[in-house]
Amino acid sequence: MEITKIAVIGAGNMGHQIALCAALSGFQVKCTDTNTEILDKAIRFADDYLQERVSKGKLSQEAADQARNNIAFVPTVEAAAADADLVIEAVIENLAIKRKLFAQLDQICPAHTILATNSSYIVSSKIADATTRADKVCNMHFFNPALVMKLVEVVQGPHVSAETVELLMEAAKKMGKTPVLLHKEIYGFLVNRFLQATRQEALKLLDMGVASYEDIDTAVKNGLGYPMGPFQLLDLTGIDLAYHVSMERYRESGDPADRPSPTVVEKFTKGEWGKKVGKGFYDYE
Repeated sequence: MEITKIAVIGAGNMGHQIALCAALSGFQVKCTDTNTEILDKAIRFADDYLQERVSKGKLSQEAADQARNNIAFVPTVEAAAADADLVIEAVIENLAIKRKLFAQLDQICPAHTILATNSSYIVSSKIADATTRADKVCNMHFFNPALVMKLVEVVQGPHVSAETVELLMEAAKKMGKTPVLLHKEIYGFLVNRFLQATRQEALKLLDMGVASYEDIDTAVKNGLGYPMGPFQLLDLTGIDLAYHVSMERYRESGDPADRPSPTVVEKFTKGEWGKKVGKGFYDYE
């Protein structure tokens, strides 16, 4: 099998960038979201991004036009996934929502279609039995911003076939990415296990009043050589995402240590979710 048609379910910050990255690489892409406002925003982003690349001399007008022709933003999951070779799910980090979606996709998609989740923490073995194609359900985790970051983590759970893994690795390479293969499922995969350790310690230091978030970011950047501090990264990836990931982990483990930081809860409640809404730890208005 060769992957030529890709559906991306979820047109938020990750979803629309994954979709556009695939379209720029020659795939035929359909992207959808249940929220029409988010879908409209994704359309505007695609148009603005491509023209900006042309104006900066990074992309020819012909290549931009071809990429735009390769991507369609459609109103329903059925319209997006009915003829897809690969579906990449990029919705909220909630297991029940993902399982419901994958069960729906299993009914909609052809038998050969691979169903991948972009989840950064939820392993595909928790989703696979909602379908009749467990061997074709796999983690394919992109990094934010997906148009820039090269790494993709492909996680082979015990149910995933070697063919599925091979096809996902090849698709990632065709998108210009550098894929890495995890032979076992583990919470947080590779990169997020490192990031989570740094983030948890940074939030603990902030909650204890040891230092301000600005000084913690400054210390990490200038002392450890990180390109950005943990609070800048939280603003970029989304404080709402950090909240949902922690809550999902807490619901699973029941361990109070897995609950989100009081600071993250406060920011989430206030709607200060980071760069995408104009305010998080820092102000982006």
